[in-house]
Amino acid sequence: MFGIGMPELILLFVLALLIFGPKQLPEIGKQLGRALGELRRASEDLKQGWAAEVAAAEEPAPPLAASAAPPAGPPPATPPPPPEGAPPAPESPAGTEPASRKPEGPPA
Repeated sequence: MFGIGMPELILLFVLALLIFGPKQLPEIGKQLGRALGELRRASEDLKQGWAAEVAAAEEPAPPLAASAAPPAGPPPATPPPPPEGAPPAPESPAGTEPASRKPEGPPA
C-alpha cells in the first residue's frame, strides 16, 4: 500500500478515533470514500480524453477534394469584372494600344 504496515494503520485508526470521536468517524470515512471515488472517476475521464486526443492527432489528415485545390498553372489572363457602380475600366493601359488595332485619324 503506501509503505505503511498493519501496526501503522492501527495506530492511525486509534489516533483518528481519539481526535474525531466515535460519532464523527463514520461520516468522515464516507466523505473520504466519496472523495476518493470521485478522484478515481476524474482520473479515468482524463486518461480517456487524453488517449482520444492522442489517437486523433496520430490519424493522417483526409486528402483534400480535387475541386477544392487551386488550379495549376498561371492565373487567367482576363481580369475580374469591376464591381457594380464602378466606372468602366479602359480596355488597354494608357499610352499602349494592341498591335491589331490601327491608329485613328487621316491616312498619311
